[in-house]
Amino acid sequence: MVVPSSPIALVGLFLVGVVLVIWCVEVFIEAVAQSAVSLGISGFFLAVVLAGVDLENAVLGVTAAFVALPDLALGTVFGESLFVLAVAVGLAGILVPFRMDVPRLYLLVLVLVPVPAFAMSIDGTIDPLEGAALLALFVPLLSAIFWRERRSETTYLLADEVQEVVGLETEPDAGTGTGTKAVNGGDEPDGRADRALDLDLDLDLDLDELVPSFEHRSGLFNLGVAVLATIGLTIGSGITVVSAEGIFVALGISGLAFGATVLSFIASIEELALTVEPVRQNRPELAVGNVVGSTVFYMTANVGIIAVLHPIGSGGDVLTVHWPFLAGCLLVVTAMLARGRVTRLGGVVLFALYVAYWIANYA
Repeated sequence: MVVPSSPIALVGLFLVGVVLVIWCVEVFIEAVAQSAVSLGISGFFLAVVLAGVDLENAVLGVTAAFVALPDLALGTVFGESLFVLAVAVGLAGILVPFRMDVPRLYLLVLVLVPVPAFAMSIDGTIDPLEGAALLALFVPLLSAIFWRERRSETTYLLADEVQEVVGLETEPDAGTGTGTKAVNGGDEPDGRADRALDLDLDLDLDLDELVPSFEHRSGLFNLGVAVLATIGLTIGSGITVVSAEGIFVALGISGLAFGATVLSFIASIEELALTVEPVRQNRPELAVGNVVGSTVFYMTANVGIIAVLHPIGSGGDVLTVHWPFLAGCLLVVTAMLARGRVTRLGGVVLFALYVAYWIANYA
């Protein structure tokens, strides 16, 4: 690939690559979902696959590792993890503080799931064998969560688009009283938070409106579209990673810092919709599910597959900057969920941690 030398051209190429990746992911999800429905594949299995894996991050990370840029790949893991915890949960707390009871099992998973990757980081390298172990850990963890969900009345790990695919309702169950309500910092009655803040946000920040519908197509046709979308993903991720390398080399910054901040921020924007919007619709359990599922994926499968493709250097800033900030955000989020209240003050603290994280990356 011929890479332009102009910084402006590099930035333009980088943005084109990111948009192409995100759009192709949306097309891929739509095509696979409709194909699964048409071919009679279990909606539960579909939910596991689509809700548990962040394809944008996975594709960008794998591409970066494949072209021997493991620092950039690892940066996207930390950056997107922190974006979900600090920005998405923080914004939800600031805009629509809410109460909910989170199963202790999920709190335990949220706190403990980064421990294996952290332990492997201490010696300064995560090698392919350790990466394979992390990758193998992902399936039983996600399976255990979904096994519990099958036995529970409240579903926590379905994102909005998955609910629409499998035909579930996104509105709270007002009749049974089993739905979880968003409240204004815990001080307002259920359902009054949106009116108190007079919010009318459109947080659908992805490219859904530009994605064609495959609802009336055959299953095989949709599978073909999914294959084409995969090719587009490959091209877009290649453009993004190569141009990203040109940018951070031109600016004299590390690939780890660029991946953890700029690349992960742009690639994670849709996480706002998957976290804040369910809270505004009085379904905060969906937001919590997105946070738990994403953290499980980032800290096991995502790190694992990158390490399998290329050993990851995990010393230096990884231990002194990225792990401490991730731990801090995890503790704040877990503490709020354990108390059953996500508050504005907690949201502000999370935002402050994210801003400090950016500063620490470029200090």
